[in-house]
Amino acid sequence: MINLLYAGNVGVYDGILTSTLSAVMRMEEREPMTVYILTMELTRVDERYVPLLEEQRVSLEEALKAKNPDTRVKLFDVTNLYARELAYNANEGCYCSPYTLLRLLADLIPEIPDKLLYLDCDTMFNKNISLLWNIDVSNYEYAAARDHYGKFLLYPNYINAGVLLFNMKRCRETGIFERARELIRKKKLLFADQSALIRSTTKRKLLSQRYNDQKFLYPGTVIRHFSKRLFYLPYPHVENVKQWQVERVREVFGYTAFDDIWEEYLKAKRRANDDK
Repeated sequence: MINLLYAGNVGVYDGILTSTLSAVMRMEEREPMTVYILTMELTRVDERYVPLLEEQRVSLEEALKAKNPDTRVKLFDVTNLYARELAYNANEGCYCSPYTLLRLLADLIPEIPDKLLYLDCDTMFNKNISLLWNIDVSNYEYAAARDHYGKFLLYPNYINAGVLLFNMKRCRETGIFERARELIRKKKLLFADQSALIRSTTKRKLLSQRYNDQKFLYPGTVIRHFSKRLFYLPYPHVENVKQWQVERVREVFGYTAFDDIWEEYLKAKRRANDDK
């Protein structure tokens, strides 16, 4: 059983849909898969911060089952849990959405399994998910790849938390999430939950960049992470092109490797609109 974890609000449906479709469509052999999604209501911070809808969960599950019938999608509204553990923390107004903080609650949710692959919503699989899922993390809290820019600007082994293969059993034993939540509550951190996780880590496994490529798509890339990227031409600037902006991705990057996934994504979007 492959277990994926995402976190977000009503606005990240397209990201989760494209990401999970890529996971099932790049499987070389079908494997059972469960997608766990953490969501919450936080309109006191931003009126757009409303939970993912049950109808979105259903639509997502239908799209995935069409490609892999043994797929389930489970949606958890953790509004009350967030209010108890992290409300009004020092990082709610961080550079990224406060929904990234929700993964720090994973150890408090009994349904979360012992092995778990957390993914940011702006990720897509280019290769078989088993290449990452089958990595042994039995002696580690998690496995992660270096951050493309952080390894130069901060320190060589600085990791990116957009792709994290968790050993949840060990994480519960070491208390990594509890320590990270304590940091988030009390201290303003440069990269919020990413910084908190790094500071709270007891033991991690470093992965090749191919498991979280934030800049290029190589033939061996397993996951392409569509995070912010620095471009030098025609002048130095940063762009934040996401994988569900299909025509923009084609224009900027010229990718064709995801065409079959985008086709299914657009079909699923049309079906969802027809059902309204």
